[in-house]
Amino acid sequence: MPYHAETLVVGCGNILFKDDGFGPTVIKKLEEYFEDKDMPEETMFIDAGTGATHFIFSLPDEKWKKLIVVDVVQFDAEPGTLKIFSPFDMPKGTYENVHTWPVEEPLHDLAENCEVIIVGCKPGEISAPDVEMGLTEPVEKAIPEAVNMILKEIGVL
Repeated sequence: MPYHAETLVVGCGNILFKDDGFGPTVIKKLEEYFEDKDMPEETMFIDAGTGATHFIFSLPDEKWKKLIVVDVVQFDAEPGTLKIFSPFDMPKGTYENVHTWPVEEPLHDLAENCEVIIVGCKPGEISAPDVEMGLTEPVEKAIPEAVNMILKEIGVL
């Protein structure tokens, strides 16, 4: 299996659609953080783009103990607000990626065999279908806190 580790941190989203690029940007920052530090054993960082539902979540590995999904999530808060969600906090049909593929159902299935959390950031603007690269200021400012949240979840902080 290509994703054979105990802990996966999966950044979801498309950098071409403004704040939808939050997940991949956080993964990049995590990789930069570990450029001069030892990575925790059995941990992988994955920039899944928009393919997580089909190429990662549908291909679970028996070795997985924890799955941390990093993505934008629409919830009642100011843009840039971070929150840790359970996949069961997401009623069916409410957590979809930019291509309207439901994400919560495969996460519900995965949660039967491993711990699943979502580090969600309230977006300021998703530009799809118009291409607009770059995060809005509140979402950009949330990245260091998101990185720290994930470092705590993987036992580094």
